[in-house]
Amino acid sequence: MNTSTAPAVLEGKTALITGASSGLGFAMAKALAANGASVLITARSEDKLKEAVQQLQQYGDVQGTPMDVRDEDSINKVLGWVKAQWGKLDILINNAGIGMRTVNLNFLTDPKPFYEVSAEGFRNLIDTNLTGYFLVAKAFAPLLVAQGKGKIVNISMNHETMKRKGFIPYGPSRAGAESLSYIMAEDLKENNIDVNMLLPGGATETGMIPEGLLETLKDNSFLLSPDVMAEPIVFLASDESNGITGERIVATDFAAWKQTMQTQKN
Repeated sequence: MNTSTAPAVLEGKTALITGASSGLGFAMAKALAANGASVLITARSEDKLKEAVQQLQQYGDVQGTPMDVRDEDSINKVLGWVKAQWGKLDILINNAGIGMRTVNLNFLTDPKPFYEVSAEGFRNLIDTNLTGYFLVAKAFAPLLVAQGKGKIVNISMNHETMKRKGFIPYGPSRAGAESLSYIMAEDLKENNIDVNMLLPGGATETGMIPEGLLETLKDNSFLLSPDVMAEPIVFLASDESNGITGERIVATDFAAWKQTMQTQKN
């Protein structure tokens, strides 16, 4: 059931969002479904995925299937699902990621130098946040190319995370994902496929911030709601954004960015 009063601007569109059982992915799934899109969300945890789907179905057509973005076989199973159930894909959103707390639980209050990060921890985060984006896009790009159209949105974070003390390997993973996005946009431009980046624009209430610090940030109103992603992701999934590619869009500045784009277009 679509509870949104907004017009169903995405009616007939299909969207796949990785890592969408919570946080930014969940918020984007809610926005897309509420605007008429059929949405498939993925995550590693089947229990969390099932719970998320149950919550999201009140907004529209949402289904879920497990996927590990580090595993090509797992990705290909989801590709098979998309081909069998939809026969097409309009928008792929690479969102699955893990945070600094996987290598240092107290990364904000007690940052560690890069040489104290374990090789295993580094590889695990890069495999998810960077290689995962590559593997998922690599699997689905041929489908988009065959269609002759499509959109890919890669979720990123502020540039501060890419140069902040104690932020290896998270910073490099996001910097790498941005370079990946720019090159993907160039590689796919001739195929009528738009590739853009979207980031919240500040610290966001997701599972990547330690609980103790989370409460402090909430009390000081420093945290953005994941719903800040709603308006820009609906725009990027819509026909209104056709031909816009290679852009880095900050959700908190979306209105100003969109106005600038419209001015340039006119």
